[in-house]
Amino acid sequence: MKEIELGDVQAVFADIIWANEPIGSGELVKICESELKWKKPTTYTVLRKLCEKGLFKNENGDVTSLISKDEFKASKSEKFVEDTYNGSLPAFIAAFMSHKKISNGEIEEIQKMINDYRTIVDNKITIVVCGKNTQVICDKLNSRYANIE
Repeated sequence: MKEIELGDVQAVFADIIWANEPIGSGELVKICESELKWKKPTTYTVLRKLCEKGLFKNENGDVTSLISKDEFKASKSEKFVEDTYNGSLPAFIAAFMSHKKISNGEIEEIQKMINDYRTIVDNKITIVVCGKNTQVICDKLNSRYANIE
């Protein structure tokens, strides 16, 4: 996924779209008038900019995401760990835990995530099992994910 940077206002606007998609552009204008006190041109300007960045599309007045909120946040998290901790998740966790106490409940939740996480590598296909979701990642597809129930 290409890197997409959002300012604070764009992030709030993106959250509105993600929470309501698919959404008609007219309905989006009404929500932005109500929640952000924006005029119609402001909504369309910010929408156009986020469409140009490849985050959303506005097709025939219907606004939908090209990148889900979860995909966007995962990409930002991965980039942060890569840039700040040289890609080391253990270094990130160690730094986080050195400044913030985590509860026993959080420790148990993290331990469960680790216990649930298993990787099987066969013929360039990796299957990651995490709770109820199983994702298939194929190297040939540039790490595009397909969910299997």
